[in-house]
Amino acid sequence: MANILIIDDDPDMVLATRLCLESAGHKVDSAGDPAEGLKRIKASKPDLIVLDVMMDSATAGFQFALKLRGPDPDPDLAGYGKIPIIMLTAIHSTTPLRFGPDDQYLPVDDFIDKPFEPEALLKKVNALLHK
Repeated sequence: MANILIIDDDPDMVLATRLCLESAGHKVDSAGDPAEGLKRIKASKPDLIVLDVMMDSATAGFQFALKLRGPDPDPDLAGYGKIPIIMLTAIHSTTPLRFGPDDQYLPVDDFIDKPFEPEALLKKVNALLHK
């Protein structure tokens, strides 16, 4: 199966996501913040990233996605910009704001709201891995 990296600062959410993905046969690595996430990308070379929005700041996940895949990506991360990203967020349940994938401002492939149904996450993961 696939090698998946979870970047999230909530240990309970990491555990729930890990259990869901591992039960489907995926290998899972995790990082608790964006800086560690960048190190883990280089070390584990994931096939897919599950990325939280709000970590050490309200926009940490957005900034991470831009650093990896934005119009002016970090040159140190060249070669990793094609990794599919699913953004995992509770922001839609806490604010009236709505976000969606956007190549210039939010370069992710899909969103899933917290709390998530395991089947919904696996469906999105499988769709992106087989794209």
